[in-house]
Amino acid sequence: METGEEFGPWLARQLRLAGKSQAELAEELGLTRAAVSAWITKRSVPRPTVMVEIAKALGTDLGTVHTRTTDTQAGLPVTWYHRPGYHDGGRDGGNAAAFAFDADVQVLARETCQNSLDERLAENGRPVRVRYTIHELTGGMLDAFRKAILWDDLHPHYASVSQTASHQKVGRVVDAGVRDMFEKGRLVLLRVDDYNASGLTGDDYDDGKFAAVVRRQLESLKSGRGAGGSYGLGKATLWATSALGMVLINSTLSVPHEGRTERRVIGRLELPWRSVDGEAYAGPAWLGRPDPDSPGALVARSWWADDETVASLHLTRDSDEPGTSFLIVGAHDVASLDQGTGDLDADEEDGADDDGTRDVRAMHRRLVEALGRDFWAAMTGGGSRLPLLETSVRTLRNGEVVVEEEKVDPTVTQPSRSRALRAFYEGTTVDRLTEAGQVALRTVPLRLPLAGGRRGTLGTHQAVLLVTDAEDADGAPNQVHSLRGNRMTIKKTGVAGLPLGVNAFQAVLLTGHAAGDSVPFVDEAEDFLRAAEPPEHDRWGQTEELTLRWSHTAHHRISRLTTEVNSAVKELVAKPKRSAGEGGTKLRKALTVPRKTAVPRRAAGSSLPELDGLEASIGEAGEWRITAEVKLPRVDELPAMTPTVLLDVRSGSRPRLDWAELVAVDGCEIENGVLRFSPGARRAVFRGSTDVTSHPVRTALTRLVLELRAGKGE
Repeated sequence: METGEEFGPWLARQLRLAGKSQAELAEELGLTRAAVSAWITKRSVPRPTVMVEIAKALGTDLGTVHTRTTDTQAGLPVTWYHRPGYHDGGRDGGNAAAFAFDADVQVLARETCQNSLDERLAENGRPVRVRYTIHELTGGMLDAFRKAILWDDLHPHYASVSQTASHQKVGRVVDAGVRDMFEKGRLVLLRVDDYNASGLTGDDYDDGKFAAVVRRQLESLKSGRGAGGSYGLGKATLWATSALGMVLINSTLSVPHEGRTERRVIGRLELPWRSVDGEAYAGPAWLGRPDPDSPGALVARSWWADDETVASLHLTRDSDEPGTSFLIVGAHDVASLDQGTGDLDADEEDGADDDGTRDVRAMHRRLVEALGRDFWAAMTGGGSRLPLLETSVRTLRNGEVVVEEEKVDPTVTQPSRSRALRAFYEGTTVDRLTEAGQVALRTVPLRLPLAGGRRGTLGTHQAVLLVTDAEDADGAPNQVHSLRGNRMTIKKTGVAGLPLGVNAFQAVLLTGHAAGDSVPFVDEAEDFLRAAEPPEHDRWGQTEELTLRWSHTAHHRISRLTTEVNSAVKELVAKPKRSAGEGGTKLRKALTVPRKTAVPRRAAGSSLPELDGLEASIGEAGEWRITAEVKLPRVDELPAMTPTVLLDVRSGSRPRLDWAELVAVDGCEIENGVLRFSPGARRAVFRGSTDVTSHPVRTALTRLVLELRAGKGE
């Protein structure tokens, strides 16, 4: 419901918008300036008969003056404001925050859904609903939309950027986006709507959610301690996904601003430095109503749009439920090319004649895939726990349905993991797996460090580990998905050192509020793990914030948690030992793990780390994927070692493969391809994948040898 603004502040703004002074209004009304001043300062309100005269003076109707849920139309028209160039001659080649992410609709889904979860209105117990709409415009609808966004005013700025396109990345992207719109006569809009969320509340300029998203960079003002984001970078994915650098916004507020809640609209444009008609412009621009309080009434601020304007901008929301709609203008999905998702069988109308970055069907598929993979837990409920999130994707062309709206169902996208989480909520877990479909539960400790670099432990947070049988629809088996309060999957890892022949499984690790609000040190665990996440929020490990707030060794607490989780998983899935001839023979023939002979001998008394276990599989791209466990001797100082991967051959030297990725899992760190072991650790685990371009023959025809070489392994 709309709430009318107080008369005094409303009248003051209408006078500014109309360019009138209090004295001029008083003269038109035949009253004293003191009477008008009393209205402005809320000391009194005008009589009903005077209200009629005020409406005439402002050029509006009496209803607008009485309800005060919108501005009069006597104000300055909506326009684009472009930030002037810096006085010192400095230039920006684009918004650096946008370079933190790829132009990838799956990254967009992860960041925007996380933001919506963080802004969910939890008091009513209902989930936040997020809908993605892909809408391709052509012909008359495209022309009408260009008119609505005042394209003629923007064109000189885009033309200036295109002239320098070869000198900067952002310029090249923008130039390609403009050419695609005009040469192929189409434009892809991607809208993200959330409902039952807080909306962009607060003033246009002062501290608040609106200013943090629309006006500022690297600022995060999330609503709860369990929030996913902390860097203020996630919003940059919206502009990174736009080839035109343009995002339009319509927000319905949970808390009134200027006495209103519905149709708060603004647009933001991200372009590099440019010169137009001899004037230099710094980069960003805003679509809005000129603010009469700004110098020369030039700066654009948000305005309360009518239904017709919102419809012309393709920003009409389904209901008056609080939340925000972000419209990405000129959406493209460059990362889809690396995934091979282009529909080669699609006809020319469906976009098969371009590079595939604007293929609306491929965008649809990739959005559904990402939502099911990263937010299955947030969409799962059971017992007294309700889902936190509902998501759907639909695709249109000129208002007509291309792909029907598809609601993402976690029981379809992640059947095993959602079954495990539901069993936890319903209290039907078991201690050990004895039958198919069961879910085993173990608690694993996360020992939280003291802040400020102090030695000792603040307390132990008991995380919850769930293990169940894997199903084909889950994707890669034998994985642990780790999550915390907002139930977005943060970390996906394999389990090192699994015995051969175990049944395929899936595991879920619940930490922080995901483990339960009553678990000891739940807020402290949320705070600690949130600080251990990089901007992508896709793992836990060493970060600058973790070092500054705790210590440079605080990440070892997470390594110990990983070790505890792996041990618990192996205990739960281990099967009784089989006879020597059973199972795994083919894999063992394909793997060779040299022991002590793989490392040059040293003088008597020295002791070196040695490989104690190896798991390997062939990835989708034909690469070897390896997880190795190293046994560490009891010595004061452990030497650095270099993992070296070779192909086993019958004669001649073994061809050496390059690493595409090499990461530490537990008990070690990796620097420039060299393993350095944690002091006091007894075992270390690392994993890696080979660079397919370094393979001399097809992977399936090879046998793998992994060696640990002392030093840098040259």
